[in-house]
Amino acid sequence: MPRPLVIVGAGEFAQIACEYFQHDSDYDVLAFSVERAYLTQPQLADRPVLPWETLEQHYAPGEVELFVAIPASQLNRLRRRFYLDARRRGYRLASYVSSRAFVWRNAAIGEHCFIFENNVIQPFVQVGDNCVLWSGNHVGHRTVIEDHVFVSSHAVISGYCRIGEGSFIGVNATFNDGVKVAPYNVIGAGALVTRDTEPGRVYVGSPAKPLPNRASFGVRL
Repeated sequence: MPRPLVIVGAGEFAQIACEYFQHDSDYDVLAFSVERAYLTQPQLADRPVLPWETLEQHYAPGEVELFVAIPASQLNRLRRRFYLDARRRGYRLASYVSSRAFVWRNAAIGEHCFIFENNVIQPFVQVGDNCVLWSGNHVGHRTVIEDHVFVSSHAVISGYCRIGEGSFIGVNATFNDGVKVAPYNVIGAGALVTRDTEPGRVYVGSPAKPLPNRASFGVRL
């Protein structure tokens, strides 16, 4: 039997997530949910859009699972807030791993992750909770991706790397073996990261260097 699911969000990622869950998983998407202040339409993709604040009145925690389809907004903090609130309210969180992703048998994928097609996740990799890996990334052996990370498309993360909590990895970024990315970094598109980074910084270029006087929390994603 299909597993009932409510998607939190009503933007582009929410609509994309609905497509993947509905057509490449054992979930059945019943509805969307957003905060009342952002509820501008009663339906999306032929499904109701429900107020987040009163979701229990429509679907109790034991009746459905949730997926928070919010991208890297506010450096992943917005998705993290809804994820933690859903857990606090007793909801079970869903994950999606594309049938067209390659995930080695002993890779560990955390709770509430979304892994798109053509990702390659090699042996002994650990992916934390509440992570998004968009399409076409390579995650090398024994790499650790910590919680609340967003990896855009076609990043190459070599073996024995560590991607710090809450970080954002831009399109086509590349990481040498053993690089440690500090928490809450923004790694720009096409960056080549050859050395460990410092927390809360923005790195761009090849080789990647931190932008002077620019904190990652000020970057609009």
